[in-house]
Amino acid sequence: MALGTSKQHQELIAAAADLRDKMSELSFSAPVTHVYNPLDYAWDAHVAYLKRSRPRRVSSLFLGMNPGPWGMAQTGVPFGEIEAVRCWLGIETDIGKPDHEHPKRPIEGFSCKRSEVSGRRLWGLFQERFADADEFFSEHFIANFCPLVFMEETGKNRTPDKLSKSERTTLDQHCTEHLSRVIQILKPKYLIGIGAYAEKQLTLAAKNISTAFTITRILHPSPASPAANRDWRGTATKQLTEAGIW
Repeated sequence: MALGTSKQHQELIAAAADLRDKMSELSFSAPVTHVYNPLDYAWDAHVAYLKRSRPRRVSSLFLGMNPGPWGMAQTGVPFGEIEAVRCWLGIETDIGKPDHEHPKRPIEGFSCKRSEVSGRRLWGLFQERFADADEFFSEHFIANFCPLVFMEETGKNRTPDKLSKSERTTLDQHCTEHLSRVIQILKPKYLIGIGAYAEKQLTLAAKNISTAFTITRILHPSPASPAANRDWRGTATKQLTEAGIW
């Protein structure tokens, strides 16, 4: 596993640290009862992931919405299905605990036995196409728009778009500023939303950046989507091919 220590990597890490600190200042009301910030308790793993980027060579930036409870919430890596992070990305560190842990959504780090379907599908697509993770990172990178996990009392996941408008305003402002910084650091040619929500956030973040981008999207791999359960891998590959990315 090749890790970088360039100026661009330092800029990515600094941007993530700023976002981490801004997220810790926010509060959310019912029905949200628990909020996890993996940039806090899984910081070492996230830094290891950021160092996997190739800032001078990245051509495609994939963007997700926010962490899943069995993916990035456990590993600190976007769409971070545990087996893929450990065995394909070569990342495994000690993972801490959030301050207010939900009993139905414990953070067990790399000891967690649950598997996140979205992450398994996404990283599985890349494992199938690329010889190894180094080849993937030679041109591609994955990020999330929002780093927080929101849960209700029952343990049900609540996505950022379902928060109240007043809560979304400051959250979106911080996340959009961070995403703009990431785009400016990586300077990708293609901005790819993993789902329509992410595509919208990419459009907003890139509108004040002078560099020309191609903004597109692929179908989100969530098992909650009937379309994703009908050959998601084939659909995503077709979308990336038609966009000229693959």
